Amino acid sequence: MGTLKLRKWDSAEHLKTEEDTVLYLEACMEEAGDDAAFIAKALGHIARAKGMTQLAKETGLGRESLYKALSGEGNPSFATILKVMRALGLKLHPEIAHAWENSTPAQT
Repeated sequence: MGTLKLRKWDSAEHLKTEEDTVLYLEACMEEAGDDAAFIAKALGHIARAKGMTQLAKETGLGRESLYKALSGEGNPSFATILKVMRALGLKLHPEIAHAWENSTPAQT
């Protein structure tokens, strides 16, 4: 019996279409809850699937900075996340998560 060789799962290898990408990011956002690093890491997988060099050019950010920011270990600014999403052809889409119960509009 031969030796079974395993390799680490790489989500980026399976993000071949825009639909794959959107469904993956939606699932990650659902799973993440309040874990911003989880979302950043998911964007990192998408970025690697699309090509980090091209993303660096489109965002004006260095490749190494992008790898760090989107590793799940970094803490990218919201501005960086928005730049990355725009360059990947993605946008945030607000949606009501639950009805506001017994609340009144904020007073200014």
